[in-house]
Amino acid sequence: MAADLLDRRFLAVIGKGGTGKTTVAAALAVLAASRGKRVLVAMSQARERMSSMLETQFVTSEVQPILANIDAVNLDPEACLDEYGMMILKARALYKAVMDNRAVKGFLRAVPGMDAWAMLGKTLYHVKQQERGRYVYDLVILDAPATGHGLQMLRVPEVIASVAPVGLLRREAEEGLAILRDPVRSGMVVVTLAEEMPTAETEELVPKLTGELKLPLAKLVINQVLPPLFRTGVGPAQAAADVLAAAPALTDVARVGLSRARREALQKTMIERLAKLPGSKVLLPALAVEQMRRADVEALARGLGSV
Repeated sequence: MAADLLDRRFLAVIGKGGTGKTTVAAALAVLAASRGKRVLVAMSQARERMSSMLETQFVTSEVQPILANIDAVNLDPEACLDEYGMMILKARALYKAVMDNRAVKGFLRAVPGMDAWAMLGKTLYHVKQQERGRYVYDLVILDAPATGHGLQMLRVPEVIASVAPVGLLRREAEEGLAILRDPVRSGMVVVTLAEEMPTAETEELVPKLTGELKLPLAKLVINQVLPPLFRTGVGPAQAAADVLAAAPALTDVARVGLSRARREALQKTMIERLAKLPGSKVLLPALAVEQMRRADVEALARGLGSV
């Protein structure tokens, strides 16, 4: 996984809710930081789990350091609209004249997609942000909303660039779109599970990202993959379960074993389907932990780094 992915300046982690997007975003940040890169992780209105996962302070709507070489922010649309306005307008007097105007603020909040653009625009601002001629962040990782809302967010700059009049907003959208579509600077990291619904959603998501939105696919991460215990398939497991079921004390063992064999068979089928999608793939193992902690994220980061 390594150099070509982490050499990009922006990665958007997207996929169905519950597939482990935040975990993968955290693992990417840890991996990049371990290689000396300064990283910003931007979460889009997420239920804040990263702090407990990485055992750091709570991540708020303010950019803050959470680990060595890693800053994080939990994007809030209202705060982003204000902060992004200040970022692009530069001069505080001009910002106050524009953004403190009730009519202007009311208009901006009424524009469809403006909340999404405020969050994405702020994130992309940090991709471009420089101090003393150097980029502040080597890598910015967006923990995007789940599939539908994530696609909506990534579609917004194209919409703005096509309908907005010539001016600051359109120019910012065009610059953002150029970053998003540049495979050298940016990439989409799609996270899924080897299960029926996440696989089906991923089969719809990838063509929309790469075809409709023209965004570069950097990696397809198949998360929480079970290690194979039944290499010969469900048949022998079924036969063993039938024998074990004859002994009442072992009925539960038979049921659990057969269930696991069936899950592995389904997992194999889903991985074969996902393998047909374009781009490179990486399989991350299912970790037998009740709650993900920093050591677990570091283990996944090592798995990402070895690909």
